[in-house]
Amino acid sequence: MPETPAPDVIVLMTDQQRVGCTAAQGGPDTMPRTDALLAAGTRFERAYTTSPVCVPARTSLLTGRFPTAHRVRQNSTAAHAHYGTDLLEVLRGAGYSLHFSGKPHMHPGPQDFDTYTGPYFHDSGPDPTRSGPSAGDDEDHAGFESWQRDLDHGVANTPTPFPLADQFPTRIVDGALDALEAAPRDHPRFLWVSFPEPHNPYQAPEPYFSMFEDEVPERATDASVLDGMDWRFRWLHRLLEDKRPGSDRDWRRYRANYLGMLRLIDDQIGRLLDAVAAGGRETLVVVLSDHGDFTGEYGLQRKGAAMPDVLMRIPLGFAGPGIASQVRDEPVSIIDVLPTLAERLTGQIPAGVQGRSLDPLLRGEDAPAAEFGSILGELGYGGVSYTETDRPPLHFPYEGASFDELNSVTLGGEMRMLVRGRHKLVVDDRGHDTLHDLEADPFEIHDLAADPGHQQVRAELHRDLVRWMMRAADDLPTGAYTPRTRPHNWRWA
Repeated sequence: MPETPAPDVIVLMTDQQRVGCTAAQGGPDTMPRTDALLAAGTRFERAYTTSPVCVPARTSLLTGRFPTAHRVRQNSTAAHAHYGTDLLEVLRGAGYSLHFSGKPHMHPGPQDFDTYTGPYFHDSGPDPTRSGPSAGDDEDHAGFESWQRDLDHGVANTPTPFPLADQFPTRIVDGALDALEAAPRDHPRFLWVSFPEPHNPYQAPEPYFSMFEDEVPERATDASVLDGMDWRFRWLHRLLEDKRPGSDRDWRRYRANYLGMLRLIDDQIGRLLDAVAAGGRETLVVVLSDHGDFTGEYGLQRKGAAMPDVLMRIPLGFAGPGIASQVRDEPVSIIDVLPTLAERLTGQIPAGVQGRSLDPLLRGEDAPAAEFGSILGELGYGGVSYTETDRPPLHFPYEGASFDELNSVTLGGEMRMLVRGRHKLVVDDRGHDTLHDLEADPFEIHDLAADPGHQQVRAELHRDLVRWMMRAADDLPTGAYTPRTRPHNWRWA
């Protein structure tokens, strides 16, 4: 009997997409093609990132390791990733050709792919003067990119005055289609399509700019809730108000642009899916984001303060051959993608991987509660946390409108998050912890850590957090004393 050929694999990744912004997640109908794709596959309702920062999260995707283990905790340190075998090496070893189009923010570079279209960032595309596979094709895009830079990562109050062809999702899918066309047909293909949107700057051309103006969901919170929350929220809010006074008044425009950007992305995903379907090859598709966005909650924009679910939860789903049509509610993580693909495509999970294979869950099997009952998240650049009154020198000036929400004050020190059932525990390096009931208080405004009725659950979450932190410290088996490798069916007792 002939061996079944390996499926093509496509990863569709957005940047900074908050959960709850599509019809399938209870929001406006922003991504109908993506929702339809995952309706035929498995969507994980409670998926989390390892870190609400781009490069640490993407390094976790590629290595299956927490930031503590892969040692990349800032956007500037991708080159220092510490791992045994990453996703690209797994797929290369399984005979896949490798193709990338979009925003990198990762330790692999153009030399690690057979074709590479990029790099695209949030206000710049590939340099049109360069030669080679990462070069830009059209110097006319420069006007759009200059206009984007003038937004200074803000919110556009008028439609983008450039055609759809200039938008990065369009150009990225163009590159993805070129890669699929050029790839050898006698090998399975891996294609990573990485959109820089709906990350700031928040802009969209018509018809997307106006598409959701009448459907903008009301926000659940504003800056009035900050007095009872972690000081990092207040520090970031004061920075935003000092830099751009009154910017929160634009929260409806901000949300409308954000939703329009999602539909723009989805239309381009539709172009790609149509081409894939026309090719007639079995294809496994993974849909996810690296982390979320405040989208105006707490009076904040972008990200950069603490670990609320609006930043930590991510969309995650799989569609393709052998994947059941279902919605799962186990807490899963971006680190689970590598072991899932590795086990499904090769039958082996590399040593040093800390994530769990979701392959049995994709087939519709029950998940062991001991292994899939909780999940860890991490944040922090190290050192000792600052305090609310600190105002140290930063990598940008306090004067002027420009700022970086990823700064050494709100992201200094260490924070850890543990989600189990309806409860969430967050601790920091100064010994402060908060406890939240996510069902009763999804925006984590009310701290239950001191409530006498919640001390047992608080203690249980602390215990689970310690076990996860031990797991995140797992070494690579490259020394004289080799740790026992976790088997595929490893479960916590």
